[in-house]
Amino acid sequence: MKLGQQVTLRAPVSMSGTGVHSGKDISLHLHPAQARHGIVFLRTGLPGGEDRLIEARSTEVAATELCTVIGDRHQGAVATVEHLMAAFMGLGVDNVLVEIDGPEVPIFDGSSQAFVEAIDAVGLVRCSAPRRHLKVLRPVRATLGIGTAELLPRARGFGLDVEIKFDNPLIGRQRKVGELTPDFFRREIARARTFGFIGDVEKLWKAGFALGASLDNTVAIGEERILNPEGLRFADEFVRHKMLDAVGDLSLAGMPIQGTYKSFCGGHRLNVAVLEELFSDRANYAIVDDGARRESGYAEIGGGIAVPAFAPDVH
Repeated sequence: MKLGQQVTLRAPVSMSGTGVHSGKDISLHLHPAQARHGIVFLRTGLPGGEDRLIEARSTEVAATELCTVIGDRHQGAVATVEHLMAAFMGLGVDNVLVEIDGPEVPIFDGSSQAFVEAIDAVGLVRCSAPRRHLKVLRPVRATLGIGTAELLPRARGFGLDVEIKFDNPLIGRQRKVGELTPDFFRREIARARTFGFIGDVEKLWKAGFALGASLDNTVAIGEERILNPEGLRFADEFVRHKMLDAVGDLSLAGMPIQGTYKSFCGGHRLNVAVLEELFSDRANYAIVDDGARRESGYAEIGGGIAVPAFAPDVH
């Protein structure tokens, strides 16, 4: 696929699965979209039969605890968007209408692999517009406790340098560095699954959250071992999944980033916070290879939905 051209799906994709927090069965339909459309969610199934359009942008983020939520909690929102958004950014997909009939994107196996396979099955096609890039001009930084996240200037491409540190010896300190390309995404991070400590999961279950979590979609960390019968997919699967989450969250910039993302003990909140820092001053960035402004062909209709309050994002 020509890097300078926007792309969309060659054909529609339909998927269904369980929401990791709600435990609900959810249907997802990915529709090809015109040039400059961007990634837009069409939230259906709201009270009163209403639908609502939600642009996948950092300005639409409503919550970042345990997952990333976009939209309005009272008028319609979609949670756990990061794994799907990571697949779009990792594979270089610019324009899609995501139709979804529930409060969160299905978790599938806890990674982006199901989305990659679905997109690869239909393929991609060029749109009639150049791809725009968000070029980082000045370093920006966000902090939260011991966690830090930075966006730094880079001559070309999008670099990632993600490091985590946990007291648990099954994780310890891990670091992953790379440049985001479709090949790197497929090979290195798309299959990395979400993870959690079994004690925390049990607390969430008792509180009525993580109702769809299981060993089929979450790497469960016990006191002395990984509880999943198949073990880990990578020795450093934990940091790879943090990189996956970062790619998904940073895709909410609205266009590919030309720069380097560097984080230590980051998470959804810091990923979004560093985008807020970037956009806080127009001198921090430039939009290159810019085309005409996107014009949506859809009418927005308000509705109402309650999104659960997730547990805090520690890292």
